[in-house]
Amino acid sequence: MGLTARLRRASLWRLLAMLLLPLLAVVTGVELWMTRHDALEAANAAYDRSLLGALKSIDANISTASGGLSAELPYSMLEFFELTASGNVYFRVASSDGLVELGNADLPLPAGPLEPGVPRFYDATYFGESVRLAAYRRALDRAEPASTVLVQVAESTRSRQDFTDRFVRRAVQRDALVLALMVLGTAALLAVALRPLARLAREVQARSSDDVTPLASHDLPADIRPLVDAVNQQMARTQDLVAQQRQFLDDASHQLRTHLTTLQMQIDYARREGDSTQVQHTLAAIGGEIARATRSTQQLLALGRSDTAAVELTPFDLAALLRTVALELLPQARAKQIDFGIHTPAAGIEAVGDSGLLREALTNLAANAIAYTPAQGTVTVSAAGDSLGWSISVEDNGPGLPAEERDALGQRYRRGSQATAGGSGLGLAIARSIAERHRGSLRLQARAEGPGLLAILWWPRA
Repeated sequence: MGLTARLRRASLWRLLAMLLLPLLAVVTGVELWMTRHDALEAANAAYDRSLLGALKSIDANISTASGGLSAELPYSMLEFFELTASGNVYFRVASSDGLVELGNADLPLPAGPLEPGVPRFYDATYFGESVRLAAYRRALDRAEPASTVLVQVAESTRSRQDFTDRFVRRAVQRDALVLALMVLGTAALLAVALRPLARLAREVQARSSDDVTPLASHDLPADIRPLVDAVNQQMARTQDLVAQQRQFLDDASHQLRTHLTTLQMQIDYARREGDSTQVQHTLAAIGGEIARATRSTQQLLALGRSDTAAVELTPFDLAALLRTVALELLPQARAKQIDFGIHTPAAGIEAVGDSGLLREALTNLAANAIAYTPAQGTVTVSAAGDSLGWSISVEDNGPGLPAEERDALGQRYRRGSQATAGGSGLGLAIARSIAERHRGSLRLQARAEGPGLLAILWWPRA
């Protein structure tokens, strides 16, 4: 398992520990490096001032009043300087003509020439010991600027290093304490911050399986509220789906129970009837009721599928879909002598949608139109498409529907005033459900010319 997968599956505690602790360690390391750098600069500045004081003290005791070069060395000051430096102290006084050489003649010289009258500080190694030096060159006589004297003072860097090491050790101890306090404080703050999540988890675990009431979000942090709101929305959708399924089962059981009761009554009547002619009529009625029950069952299954089946959006030929439905319903239309035709562009229409669900919707719309159109009437199915979406429509010259009924139809088991005795009120509901699953709509409107009804199922481009 890769690091990314482990991070995704880790708890918030472990995730923050894996991300925060290395970051804090890096920040602490950088801070210690900067502390050491600053401590070294501060130590050099302080010790260099002492080194410069010793240099100027020696220079102040150099005189040319006697005609030559005389230097009275401040031994007491050098002894004190050696004590404060906690190490060896070296000095050198040398004239440019080489006639005067006092102190440690082999002290390392700085790289490059010295600027007259300007002290220079530099590091070097003297007899295997790291030393810090200050060098200073000035003219001995203003009348003879070529005659100069060089003064050098050196001290061991051990005291500076000891001071820097002590300072850094204290900084390490301080930063380690601060890091520990930050880790403990972060853990305590995380425990407080994650407490609402733990309480929310306990509330959800304590719920019963059928409890889909919304979760309270008023006392939760602002960052968690969107998640709780999304969960509440999902539970609301689940609750609507459960209610819809429960209503579907109630309606389906009622519808099938009605057919079964009617069949049982007709069978009981046939058993008591002695006249063979009446028995034949009863058997015909039973056959018709079975056909209606079969149709209702098919519509119920189609309705359940239209509500729950996943919509598979794929390209298909809309004109071919119309021809398939027309061939399927043509025998019913011929039985009533209805002029049943299709109208599509010659080039065909390439649409995107669930062709199986749309075929079910068109079949129900066209079957309704054939059922309610009188003999020798006209039913036409057509299709169209544009930049916004596609549509399939069914137009008939039947009795039509009043405006107030057109707005109400499409609900389950809702039938119009012109409904036949065998109708169940599911055809338009199936078509409307399929249209809504495609984010479209079903419109029922009066024909532009004469009586009849125009049903248009429209859905947009994805």
